[in-house]
Amino acid sequence: MTLSKRLRKTPIARSVSVALLALGSIATSQQANAQSGQTLERVEITGSNIKRSEVETAAPVQILTREDIQRSGKASVAEFLQTLAVDNQGSVPTTFSNGFAAGASGISLRGLGAASTLVLVNGRRIAPYGLADDGQKIFADLNVLPLEAVERVEILKDGGSAIYGSDAIAGVVNVILKKNQVGTVFKATLGQSRYGDGAESSAAITHGFGNLESDQYNVLLNFEVTKKGAIAAGDRIGRGPVGLGDYRGYGYDSYYGGPAGSILNSVGAAGDTLPAGSSVAGNVRKPGSLLYFSRSNPNTSETGFTKAFPGANCAKLSGGYQPQDAAGGCVIDANRVYSQIQPQSEAINFFGRGTRSLDQNTEAYAELNFYTNQSSATSTPSTVSSSVGSPIGARVNSGVSLGSQHPDNPYFGTAARLRYLATDVGPRISNLDSQFIRFVSGLKLTRGAWDLDTAILYSESKTTNERTGYLNRDVTFALLNPSAANVAAATASSAAYRALPAGTYWRIAENSNLNSRDLYAALSPTLTNTGLSKTSQIDFKGSREIGQLPGGPIGLAVGTEIRRESVRLGPTPGTEVGNIIGLGYSAYEASRTVIGTYAEALMPIAKALELNAAIRTDNYSEAGSSVTPKVGVKWRPVNGFALRGTFAQGFRAPGAAEKGTSGGVAAYTLGTDNPRCAVITPGDCSAGAVAMLTIPNTELKPEKSDTTTFGAVWDISPRTSFVADLFEIKRRNEINAETPDAAIKNGHVIRDLTSASNVPGDPGPIVLVLSKYINSSQTTIRGVDFDLKHRFDLDGGQKVTVGATATHFFNWTRVDPDGTVYNYNGTHGNCDVTNCIGTPKDRINFVATWEQGPWSVSSLASYRGSLKNILYKGATECADHKDYDGAIPGPNADCKISSFTTVDLSARYKLTAKTEIFGVVRNVFDKIPPLDHTTYGALGYNPLDYSGAVGRYLKVGVRHAF
Repeated sequence: MTLSKRLRKTPIARSVSVALLALGSIATSQQANAQSGQTLERVEITGSNIKRSEVETAAPVQILTREDIQRSGKASVAEFLQTLAVDNQGSVPTTFSNGFAAGASGISLRGLGAASTLVLVNGRRIAPYGLADDGQKIFADLNVLPLEAVERVEILKDGGSAIYGSDAIAGVVNVILKKNQVGTVFKATLGQSRYGDGAESSAAITHGFGNLESDQYNVLLNFEVTKKGAIAAGDRIGRGPVGLGDYRGYGYDSYYGGPAGSILNSVGAAGDTLPAGSSVAGNVRKPGSLLYFSRSNPNTSETGFTKAFPGANCAKLSGGYQPQDAAGGCVIDANRVYSQIQPQSEAINFFGRGTRSLDQNTEAYAELNFYTNQSSATSTPSTVSSSVGSPIGARVNSGVSLGSQHPDNPYFGTAARLRYLATDVGPRISNLDSQFIRFVSGLKLTRGAWDLDTAILYSESKTTNERTGYLNRDVTFALLNPSAANVAAATASSAAYRALPAGTYWRIAENSNLNSRDLYAALSPTLTNTGLSKTSQIDFKGSREIGQLPGGPIGLAVGTEIRRESVRLGPTPGTEVGNIIGLGYSAYEASRTVIGTYAEALMPIAKALELNAAIRTDNYSEAGSSVTPKVGVKWRPVNGFALRGTFAQGFRAPGAAEKGTSGGVAAYTLGTDNPRCAVITPGDCSAGAVAMLTIPNTELKPEKSDTTTFGAVWDISPRTSFVADLFEIKRRNEINAETPDAAIKNGHVIRDLTSASNVPGDPGPIVLVLSKYINSSQTTIRGVDFDLKHRFDLDGGQKVTVGATATHFFNWTRVDPDGTVYNYNGTHGNCDVTNCIGTPKDRINFVATWEQGPWSVSSLASYRGSLKNILYKGATECADHKDYDGAIPGPNADCKISSFTTVDLSARYKLTAKTEIFGVVRNVFDKIPPLDHTTYGALGYNPLDYSGAVGRYLKVGVRHAF
């Protein structure tokens, strides 16, 4: 079914039709007595509700114009924002297709996470994405923003809760869309990487008609279509570490295990005791032993096989992959074969705005956003032995076995444990269908001295995730080992299994061609779940001047809003009982009513001294009340130079997954099993991957914060400006899952006793850590922002503009409830948040633009600082557990991930006054990113270095105004 046909069938699409009629009525309604007039428009800057004639405020606000976005050459608002220096740890890249919030993109100011960054459209909220980041944190999806309709982006870089309420701890990103237009503009682009993949095509048309002064109305309509092709990991072979799953060439051994899980263990390495991995041929444990051998191993005197399988040819099953495992395992690099660097996607975005002058002092307006996106992402096939957690407890799958009579069992006559990579089932595929709608209708009016604005808003985000390639646990066990208990469980849970002939086996590896289509339908059913969020709001605000001070009139703003929020994610069928191998449980449901009231004052105490203050109270139906104040001061001792500072308190109310009425999330994280390593390996207790189930906590309190900024704005000359702002954020009562180490220490674990070693007192490996969300840690961040711009006026009408924006962290520290201090600054931590991308001390953007006549050429250099590849400062081992005894010294032998810089180049040429052609080259020098496999958000490279993974990318386009 085509995308357009699917759109017509959706409930949201029907809502769009109704909203379009409302929007059109603004344009066509008659107002016989309307009077045209002209009013002085003052500017309302993000972070304040008081209009003013001066853009610079006491708070640090970064303003990015439409021209800035065009010069960057980025394909979307999300891509542009995630290149900014102020974005850091915790951002959600669209390419993170295996994450909990796959298909979305989120910005994380100051590295505090997407849930602590408030995203607004024209100063109002939007419904958050239907899937929570890490199964916990609710955030706004940047992909819904229409690129060609954006007028500018304003980023408030201090606390914004006193103005906007919850979620603005790290700051606010306010995307200002166009408010009117006359005429039509068409834009089209085509692009692809130098490898011939990742094709990107887009078309956008923006049309406006009606003049507010002469016609008393204006209608703006924007429509965009974008398609992106997939980039397979296998198509980057030879591009350094990009897409790698096999790091032996970098000095790592076959049994590496780190934050992202084992590497070769997941693709077939064999070995003693527990390290054996899932193999394309099948690794089977020798009965009465802890040794695993590959079914492809011909040495029966060593393996003790009772049945030979000449067809289990490793060279054939692995596609000739080299080098093979020295221990006899049959390995492939599954990431190279199946995974993607970029999923394919197709999106449609619509924005419409209608404005009607009812009289000289009254204006009605309505806005409609609609966005839909379909994407498809693939990853490695399922294994048969991955244990999962669920609300009813752990499902331990490490005991999965080939039955004694299974025809593919090399220990025929005796059941034997199996580690198998189900390549015959195929890759795991996620098909995401996301839809978003936002409708606003309101009035702006002037009554006496008051400027008033009131509106109603409805916004909805719905995401459906359809998965294939995952294994039904009960059916898997029964088809491999049809014991009475296994058959009974599969018969009870699967109608498709009941329809199979009695005695059916799942034939593996070289014999998989003997399986029927019906067997695979029972073994790997299609799984679908849906996330839905809704936001309804009515608001009213007014501003005016009251009284006079030596520096000018006092500005006052007051307002209130009532908001209803609801969020629901249904669990993927089967995960609620742990019946889907390798797929964790994630579900939540909550709704609440929020009433906010605020006031703000701007007091020009003297010509050179301005003071502003704001206070807001928010009452949450399930989380109580929060009162958040803010004060700011700006002092201009001489023309062209000003000092400024703010102090703001902030808060974030618990989200649906954290304080909902039901649900929870099962995931993997890092934990240290001290009780076990004290028995097995005393003195060598390394952190490893553990499964953890975290449930909501109705006793949670809101997160609180204090933000202080102090800076200087210096117009050094008419051509040169410099801005520097120091900042400190202290966030407390942070909502986190109880740490795995704390839960393990308190005995909140489930262990696999059947996999215990022969060492006396071995309690067995951890299968599941049991946790809940708690108000736990506190974080302190200190840093500085820089912004420098200079313009050169050269001969012949040439103009060159250069600039740099930078964010440097002095400190990024978290303190846990037990007093343990973790300093993540410049390290690869905090790996408890999205992607485990690390916390670079420095991010810098350099921009240079040359203009002459019809030509404009711009370059953008993006720099990410180096990272110590440790989980926190003071850690005594590398985060990736590198084997330093390896024969080949890897590039990260010093526990460091190098800095990374890419340069993008864009050029525009005006053929006529109405027609412009342009080209963009991303990653001009085709820089290859350094190896980083500590992260779990990308394959062999850091998600911040995505441009390096893609390689040089060329895009061309045309823009024409009618």
